[in-house]
Amino acid sequence: MDNAHGKPRLLDQLRARIRYRHYSPSTEATYVQWVRRYILFHDKRHPAEMGGEEVATFLNYLVTKEHVSASTQNQALSAVVFLYKHVLEKDLGQFPELVNARRPKRLPVVLTREEAHAILRRLDEPYLTMALLMYGAGLRIQECLKLRILDVDFGRNELLVRKGKGQKDRVTVLPHSAISGLREAIELTRQRFERDQARGIRHVDLPPGLLRKYPNAVRDLKWQFVFTAQTLSSDPRTGKRGRHHIHDRSVGKALSAAIRKAGIMKHVTAHSLRHSFATHLLESGYDIRTVQELLGHSHVNTTMIYTHVLNRGGRGIVSPADQGDWRPSAPDAVKDARARYRTGARPTTR
Repeated sequence: MDNAHGKPRLLDQLRARIRYRHYSPSTEATYVQWVRRYILFHDKRHPAEMGGEEVATFLNYLVTKEHVSASTQNQALSAVVFLYKHVLEKDLGQFPELVNARRPKRLPVVLTREEAHAILRRLDEPYLTMALLMYGAGLRIQECLKLRILDVDFGRNELLVRKGKGQKDRVTVLPHSAISGLREAIELTRQRFERDQARGIRHVDLPPGLLRKYPNAVRDLKWQFVFTAQTLSSDPRTGKRGRHHIHDRSVGKALSAAIRKAGIMKHVTAHSLRHSFATHLLESGYDIRTVQELLGHSHVNTTMIYTHVLNRGGRGIVSPADQGDWRPSAPDAVKDARARYRTGARPTTR
């Protein structure tokens, strides 16, 4: 919608610039939300009338009053900086008074091989194949969902990941165990594609630049998502109806159910499968540069975190508790002691 002067409203300008730079719909929604919060925080003043001082005040409020995490603060900062740089074309300069949220040092949650296998055994298709790609190829959940038919190379056992994190393409391994599931998913997509084409439904989410270059791509099976949704949906940006990929919430629900049935007490998410992929490769003796390339990390330092969660402790340390034979020579006495503990009886000493 335009304002009284015929110029698009600020948030509409923001959306247009985000789409011009081919950011994802989720990033667009997040950036618009943060910019709206920034404007409301300053009593609806126009951002063009403000600058670095007001931005720092807003970000400091998020940390000191709302106690947001470092990643949330950085997300808000990225949104507001994008507004000033690409919409208002204004340099914010430095933020000397900015209070940075403390970033806790957390190690990634990694599954053992047995735990990963227990989860896989409890998944049905297509979620089993999707989990195999996250655990067996290191794909992020969005990379898995956005996989297109032409990205799967059965001849070379490779997967092409397009515009992963940082807008980078990369090639990773195609697990042999995922091939049959991928073929089934592609066949199901082919059947749905032919039905949609016969009904005159010819839309698939494609980057605008690619669609300009290949205007007939919507009629070509190879540009369809591998894991398509059962029902049609409308593109939030264009309003056109088509068949999108499976929603990430559906994947999360299936994975959560499998984790619960497997009795795993770790805080496991879909990303834990990617963490486990990297850790198990390092445990198997693959060099860290190879793992870095498969994961698509820009810097090896990002990949180095997995050396801290190896089962052998990185340095091959053997716990002192596992050295020597300290166990009691009378197993029955141990059983009796455990029974007394369960019943609340006072412990005895040997």
